[in-house]
Amino acid sequence: MPHSFGYRARTRSKFSRPYRQSGTIPLSVYLRTYKIGDYVDVAANGSVHKGMPHKYYHGRTGVVWNVTPRAVGVELSKRVNTRIVTKRIHVRIEHVKPSKCRDDFLARRKKNDEIRR
Repeated sequence: MPHSFGYRARTRSKFSRPYRQSGTIPLSVYLRTYKIGDYVDVAANGSVHKGMPHKYYHGRTGVVWNVTPRAVGVELSKRVNTRIVTKRIHVRIEHVKPSKCRDDFLARRKKNDEIRR
């Protein structure tokens, strides 16, 4: 058989839902508010096909630059040959979750402020 190069090629395990986590998505995913400048992790949810990011962006962290009623615009960096290009993609909120990448920094800053006083 010929080799396929489709949009979702080689994503069998990447887009599959974890064991005992298939079914309806919790409402908390939809009720979460995102603001411009928030750090988010892009992780495609295989049960929702609309607004799904390309497989390259699965697992990437970016910054919110636009908020629409059902989706957020995320700014990420992508390596293209020898340079790093900033990409802006719109992703539905089912495929995005708040990132914990700034938690350590904020805790460290809070601790340093307390020491300074």
